[in-house]
Amino acid sequence: MAGAGRDPRGPGKRLIRDERLRRELELCDRWGIPHSQFRGIGDGRWTERDRAKAIAFLDYQKSVCPQCGTRWDDWDHGGEDEEDRYVAVLQRCVGCQVIADKQAELGDNDESARGMKVALVPAAAQAALDLIQQMKKRPTGEDDD
Repeated sequence: MAGAGRDPRGPGKRLIRDERLRRELELCDRWGIPHSQFRGIGDGRWTERDRAKAIAFLDYQKSVCPQCGTRWDDWDHGGEDEEDRYVAVLQRCVGCQVIADKQAELGDNDESARGMKVALVPAAAQAALDLIQQMKKRPTGEDDD
């Protein structure tokens, strides 16, 4: 993952240490606007500086592992007096656990489970949907009293 950050004076160096700038440029990328406009100081036209920041951000993104989110330079690569910036920890996501449990209920051999996806929906929204379905099934002409 070579790329941004190799030259200590080169383009993209600020991106490595400035998380706020990375977040701002991520939004600019998503919205397709120049950074100067995002900051409220531009008129929407891309300046040379905006283009340089956009290219540096693209180079930075290419230097980040898409799976773990770290960069090659984030690791000490065997240096004796350097400690790694990261440590692997176990973390449970209850949402992912609930999804995995529901997927296990579907079973692999059940043809009716083919193509089924499991999604998390807010409980209140699901209760409202269930109520709507119940109301649709009620025979017409019944009084609510």
